[in-house]
Amino acid sequence: MDREEVDRALARLGAEHEAIETSLLALQDHAGRRLLEGAELSGTTKERWAAAEQAITLLWAHFEAYTGALASARELRARRRSPGAAELAELAALLRAVGVTIAPGAASSPAAAGGYPAALTGPARLSESLKLDELVERMNRWYAEVIDVVAAADSVWSALPARIDLLAAELQRTRSLAQSVGVRPGEHPAGDDLERITAELAALRDEVVRDPLAFWSRPAGRSPGAAPGGGAPDTARYDAAARGLEDVRREIDAVLHVRQDAEERLVKVRDVLSRADRTLGEARRARGEVLAKIAASEVPAVSGPPTALNEQLANAVEFRRRAQWHRLSPLLESLEQRAEEELLRARESLTAVTAPLAVRAELRGRLDAYKAKVARHGFAEDRILVERYDVARRLLWSAPCDLIAAEQAVLRYQRATAEVLAAGRAAPPSRALRAEGEDRPGGMA
Repeated sequence: MDREEVDRALARLGAEHEAIETSLLALQDHAGRRLLEGAELSGTTKERWAAAEQAITLLWAHFEAYTGALASARELRARRRSPGAAELAELAALLRAVGVTIAPGAASSPAAAGGYPAALTGPARLSESLKLDELVERMNRWYAEVIDVVAAADSVWSALPARIDLLAAELQRTRSLAQSVGVRPGEHPAGDDLERITAELAALRDEVVRDPLAFWSRPAGRSPGAAPGGGAPDTARYDAAARGLEDVRREIDAVLHVRQDAEERLVKVRDVLSRADRTLGEARRARGEVLAKIAASEVPAVSGPPTALNEQLANAVEFRRRAQWHRLSPLLESLEQRAEEELLRARESLTAVTAPLAVRAELRGRLDAYKAKVARHGFAEDRILVERYDVARRLLWSAPCDLIAAEQAVLRYQRATAEVLAAGRAAPPSRALRAEGEDRPGGMA
């Protein structure tokens, strides 16, 4: 090395020394490091922090050796403005060759940091000589591993405990509200969920405080000993507890909603059930009328009143009287749905029972409409039309009414009417109509 190369090397090493010192002092003042030193640790954090503490001790020992070597080189360079060949050779050996000897006790590196393992008879090396570049490389590796532990623990402690405490405070408010509406453990599923979430949050906070690195999520493929860069607190358990509490709050809101409008909803259910009962009563009366007025017709049976629903309604009224909102909430929802279903069933039953009467009414209306049409065209006195009208009318207005025969009679009247109107004259029906063998009214019964 010539004089200029020596001066450039000393300047570079001086800047490097200053940067290392700044980093080590920042590490000493790091909030995460102070917390780790004072915490009662366990699990992964305890193991990695033990290795990190050993690495910090070795970092300072190596930094002192680095400082001494740099000071010796500066002192040697300062002896003469223009050092001779012997001095330049000595400086080159110090700066580029094996120029730093690590003192006994500082040569062993922590196993977790990738250092030398201990032998059965003691440390593998009591001292060693290193180039300054090798020394700096080793310090950089240890510093990266230490700052990885410190920064990860600090990130987890900064993120999770405060959030857990806020969620725990919200949980306590939710518990008070739940108890006021009767949502208690053993009596309502939401009360059991609150107990479970409470225990989970307490356990989670204790684990986070004692072993923060267990809640540090690393990028895929990154080993624990890799240099820092990436990763985030693992909030999966916290997020699950928060979602569980939100579900409980929604359940309690539903119970509160029941308390506010329970009376109105009970009145509506009672009204729906009453309408269903009246409809079923009307269906039963209509069935008796159909059986009396319509012959040869299948009339479905009508069920009795919804006794079970009325009993459940009475239970709901009792729950409201006793302010048992957590029991009233699911029962009232079920009652509202089943009451609407019962009303729909009653209406369908009434429709099915009165169907024959509706058919008879439709046939009567059709018969009268065709009679009016015939009268408008001047064929009201046509003998065949009069006979067929009388047959159809007698069948439709007799009791019990044979709907099948009555419908056939109305169809025959319609065909005769169409034929007379098509012919445009008041004449007897065609031979095709007479061929039916219905030349007398009595033969159409």
